[in-house]
Amino acid sequence: MKLAFTTSGCPNWNLDTLLSKAIEYGYDGIDFCGYMGEKDIFQLPIFTTDLAATKKKFQEASIAVSCFSSSAQLFTNSKEELAAHLDELSQYGRLCHEFHTPYIRIFGGAIGDTDRREALAVVSENLSEMLKIAEQYQVFLLLETHDDWTDSEFIEDVLNLTESNYLHVIWNIHEPYRKAAETPEAFWEKLGKRIKYTRWKDSFENTEQASQFCLMGEGDMPFTRFYQLLLENEYKGYFAIEWDKMTYPELAEPEIAFKQFAEYLRELKEKME
Repeated sequence: MKLAFTTSGCPNWNLDTLLSKAIEYGYDGIDFCGYMGEKDIFQLPIFTTDLAATKKKFQEASIAVSCFSSSAQLFTNSKEELAAHLDELSQYGRLCHEFHTPYIRIFGGAIGDTDRREALAVVSENLSEMLKIAEQYQVFLLLETHDDWTDSEFIEDVLNLTESNYLHVIWNIHEPYRKAAETPEAFWEKLGKRIKYTRWKDSFENTEQASQFCLMGEGDMPFTRFYQLLLENEYKGYFAIEWDKMTYPELAEPEIAFKQFAEYLRELKEKME
C-alpha cells in the first residue's frame, strides 16, 4: 500500500515540514496541489532556482512526488485560458521529468448550460493539445472525478475521445458516490482498468452543507467496499488523502488528519487482507 497526502491539506507547511511529517506518519508520496498558499508552484524557488536542493531533500527522505495536481481544465472556449492550461502542463511536465513523477492531475471543468455533446466537442480539441505535452514529457494525464465530470459515463465519454495511452483516471472516490449516487462496483466495472490513482475522504450525508467532511471512519462512506474492489483487482497505485484546508479552513489540522488517515488505511488493509 502506497500512501500520499495532498499539499492543499497543509497550506502552512514548508518543504522540510512536508518531508518530516511524511516520514513520521509513514507516507510514501506527496501530491503537490499548491504550496504554502501559492497555486502555481512551478514558479516558486523550490522548483526553479533551488530545484537541485529540493530534489536532494526528496531523495534523502526516500519520499516520492506522487503527482503534480494542476488546475488545467479540458473544457474552455477561451483561447487565452487554453494557452494558460497548456503552459501549466508544460511546466509540470518539466517537473515530472525532474522528480520521476508519472502523473499530472487535470479537471474536466464546469460546462454550465452548455449541451454535453457540444462540451465534448470542445474537450476533444483541447485534449488533443494537452496530450501532445503528455507525450512530449512521457507522463500520464489523470482526469479526476470532479465538478461536472463525476459520473463514470461522462468520464468514459472523455476517454473515448482518444486512443492515447497518456490519459487515465484519478478516482476521487467521494465524488461519484456522493454527487452521482454511483456505487463503487458500478464505477469500477466501467472504468477500473483506467484508474491509476485514488483520492480518499469521508463525510456525513444529508447535512446543511449537503455533505460535511470528517476524519476517516467518522462519516458513512463505505470504505470497505472501495478497498475490497481495489484489493480484488490488484490495484497498485496510491491511496491519497484529499483534505482541502485551503477551501475549508475549519477542517482538522493536518497533524491530526494525515496521521489518522495513515493509521485508518493500515488498519483497513490489515483487516481486509
